[in-house]
Amino acid sequence: MSDAEEERVTKPFKFVTAGYDARFPQQNQTKHCWQNYVDYHKCILAKGEDFQPCRQFFHAYRSLCPGTWVNKWDEQRENGIFPVILSE
Repeated sequence: MSDAEEERVTKPFKFVTAGYDARFPQQNQTKHCWQNYVDYHKCILAKGEDFQPCRQFFHAYRSLCPGTWVNKWDEQRENGIFPVILSE
């Protein structure tokens, strides 16, 4: 074993995902993903990105939603064709 391998230190990893939400009791979490994405963007528009409680929605949708969906929704928001009005 080389010196570089001996010095390698692994750090503990805590896997965190969205908690239980009674509105979405089934195994299919698609709606849960969507709702957290929408709630996050409504929250930051209303309170600003520095508002800490908005982070719970961010972490939830990042753990539930596939990246391709998020990229698609981000593009839709940028192009003004997102199916939800976030400013209300």
